[in-house]
Amino acid sequence: MQEDLFGGTALIRHWGRIGTGGQLRVALYCDRGAAQGAFEALLGKKVKRGYRARRVKM
Repeated sequence: MQEDLFGGTALIRHWGRIGTGGQLRVALYCDRGAAQGAFEALLGKKVKRGYRARRVKM
């Protein structure tokens, strides 16, 4: 999720094969709560299909 210039929030999804440019989809929401709800819905669908969360090293 990323804040946009107009006070809303953008949910940015990026996927593709390794070594390619991949694809990008940006969905705009009026506030962070709406974007969070959409993110959780997408996450739930992925988990139902067998995907697991990946830990990101920081």
